[in-house]
Amino acid sequence: MTDLYVAGGGIVLAMILLAMRVPIGVALGLVSFGGIALLRSPKAALEAFGTLPFDFAASWSLSAVPMFVLMGAVTYHSGLTSKLYDAARVWLYRVPGGLAVASNFASAGFAAASGSSLATSAAMSKVAVPEMLKFGYDRGLATATVAASGTLGALIPPSIAFVIYGWYTEQSVPKLLIAGILPGLLTAVAYSAMIILRCTLKPRLAPRITLEVSRRERWRKLNSVWPTLFLIGGVIGGMYGGLTTASEAGAFGAFLAFVIAGVQGRLSKKVIFNSIAEAVATTASILFIAIGAVMLTRFLALAGVPIFMSELVSSWNTSVISIIILLSVVYLILGMFLDPMGLMLITLPIFLPTFKALGIDLIWMGVIIVKYIEIGLLTPPVGLNAYVVKSVIGDAVGLGTIFRGLLWFLACEAVVMVLLIGFPSISLFLPGFM
Repeated sequence: MTDLYVAGGGIVLAMILLAMRVPIGVALGLVSFGGIALLRSPKAALEAFGTLPFDFAASWSLSAVPMFVLMGAVTYHSGLTSKLYDAARVWLYRVPGGLAVASNFASAGFAAASGSSLATSAAMSKVAVPEMLKFGYDRGLATATVAASGTLGALIPPSIAFVIYGWYTEQSVPKLLIAGILPGLLTAVAYSAMIILRCTLKPRLAPRITLEVSRRERWRKLNSVWPTLFLIGGVIGGMYGGLTTASEAGAFGAFLAFVIAGVQGRLSKKVIFNSIAEAVATTASILFIAIGAVMLTRFLALAGVPIFMSELVSSWNTSVISIIILLSVVYLILGMFLDPMGLMLITLPIFLPTFKALGIDLIWMGVIIVKYIEIGLLTPPVGLNAYVVKSVIGDAVGLGTIFRGLLWFLACEAVVMVLLIGFPSISLFLPGFM
């Protein structure tokens, strides 16, 4: 029991350090080192720090992370996805809130090519928000649409969150990535339905616009997005067909992104340098946090937390739905303050033994957890996507206006979460055919 007290104290100390703005990787590493030293010895703690980071970094499954990040960086910096919004705009402008709906679906396509929520929000903020504001769209609707639809990058493959979750839980990364497709599309459809309904009931939110676009021009713009669709199809199709592993799909996607950018004359030295630099920096940041989480896992294991949690679940006859409710509360509260990837890696060492004890499908649970960290990107006071949109558009729209607009999208998220929790088959249908 003394070991469990040490573990509890370590978790509390980690939360205090995080509240003091200590970097997540540093906070977890310090707590883990001190905890292992107390439970075993300082020598054991040093040995753990000498072996675990290497064992983690040498994991083959994690090689998908830099590849997917590089693929996304190339598509972003070369502007491969810039045509998505133009195509969606000329096809959807006639529906109520057409530009917002176009922004939503264009963001879904961008997310599938980049795998990054923040990159999607940043790119679409430059293109879509000024267009909507020019035509008199409600400022909260315009900015919140881009901020919310950017989070689709956490679900629609390639998703870095799924890669990290799969490595940690020892689940099939390709199955996890494919499992995110239907929930991601469901979220995009829910957002669009809400936008259309609101703009139908309150037309002043999105004045109808008239674009002089011929049928030939529409098809020409639609034809211009084939490179992005080809890239997305190559990555997802390879994994779904069992032709590639997640790591191979990432490498193939990065290769395709370079080839397509080169063929289109967009692969300059600046694009190559910026893409590689961003991929290195992003990967280092992710892995640094993950190494801290690995150390925390070892600390909690030595303290007997996994066994304690399993025995607790057995003695209390805890149901799956009660754990889902607890998980929801924890993620919604912590998601307001913590970085999404850090939040997932901090909580998994605590919750994973419980999931296993209850026999919960870890693929389904992966979708639920990634969905919650996606919601964390929208909730104040640290809704990162809202801050990204604000940083791009400047003083044109206040941060409070953006967060007020996001309330409608959070309501959609609540509906989607009920569906995903109530009907696990939504997440498990496509992986079941692999």
